[in-house]
Amino acid sequence: MKKFFDESSRYIMNTYNRFPVVLRKGRGMKVWSSDGKEYLDFVGGVAVNILGHCHPRVVVAIQKQAQRLLHVSNYYYIEPQIKLAKLLVEHSFADKVFFCNSGAEANEAAIKLARKYSKEQISPKRFEIITAKNSFHGRTLATLTATGQERFQKGFEPLVPGFKYVSFNDINAMSKTITKDTCAVMLEPIQGEGGVKLPDHDYLKEVRDLCNEHNILLILDEVQTGMGRTGKLFAYEHFGIMPDIMTLAKGLGGGVPIGAMLATDKVASAFQPGNHASTFGGNPLVCAAAVATIETLLEDGFILDQCNRMSKYLRGKLEQLMEEFPSLIVEIRGKGLLLGMEMTRDGDPIVRACLEKGVLINCAAGNVLRFIPSLIVQQKDIDRLIDVLDEVLRKFS
Repeated sequence: MKKFFDESSRYIMNTYNRFPVVLRKGRGMKVWSSDGKEYLDFVGGVAVNILGHCHPRVVVAIQKQAQRLLHVSNYYYIEPQIKLAKLLVEHSFADKVFFCNSGAEANEAAIKLARKYSKEQISPKRFEIITAKNSFHGRTLATLTATGQERFQKGFEPLVPGFKYVSFNDINAMSKTITKDTCAVMLEPIQGEGGVKLPDHDYLKEVRDLCNEHNILLILDEVQTGMGRTGKLFAYEHFGIMPDIMTLAKGLGGGVPIGAMLATDKVASAFQPGNHASTFGGNPLVCAAAVATIETLLEDGFILDQCNRMSKYLRGKLEQLMEEFPSLIVEIRGKGLLLGMEMTRDGDPIVRACLEKGVLINCAAGNVLRFIPSLIVQQKDIDRLIDVLDEVLRKFS
């Protein structure tokens, strides 16, 4: 494996702190490294592989589409793209969809749409967007600015003007920050990269009411929470509200890179030909994979039911660990199969110790172990995770 590490260091920019593993094959909840070692995957490509690695239905859809048509320009109508858009609209609040390649691109599109709609339909002075502290919306310059964490922004100044930050879950702070220049509020229903932080149940409804009162748009970033991750197809369904704009990516394609920005007809009408575009956005291959992913998710509700059952089981097991290691574990929080375990110490050594024992987990916000497995996870997989965590935590307690 040293050859892989050396060549990676030589040819690839140093933008990731990579673990010393070369993953070569995956199936379901498991992946295998180049030296043949098996790992149980509770990272899932960072909430991407919602149906597990190489789900047969997604693989077959990709194979068939690859033999038929890989890519054409959006100058022409694309059959799988239309089918995917119809599926998303029929199962959400939205009327229209724009396709791109990632969550950051979807959020860029949402920012542009919100500004254009507000300037044209309400006031040419409206351009500011309010986001939450501790949020994460992407790595492009605009979405980096929207992200309410200075550690991601350092070194990339000057940032894009027009963003203000308020504390997450503080409706009074939100109300005080809205001005005549505000065009939208942009929030994650659950802050994933920020440490799996949930709002109070009424918070998003109160934000929705504020937006209605001031005639501003509500953008929900569901890049991580969407596509069944929280036990419903979209996280906003838990809170009894509907946004004006929503962004998706990660799990949408079941493992291939695709993003989407959804909106109501009223708001979407602000985009006309030439206002926004993406060369690869919604191409035949990725849309075929996404159609297979969504259709599998929706069939009989089995996978969403499985997500809720396994969420309850995993949370219960993590809470038992918290009782066993009170000096190490502060809190278990999350929804569906987006769960976090806040630690009293740096989480990275725990992640690395689990890796050595053949279990992949993730750390967010420095001290929150994040569990984002595929929605097909089984009780036996969770039992294996808990056994390894128990063994590792004993060494750190």
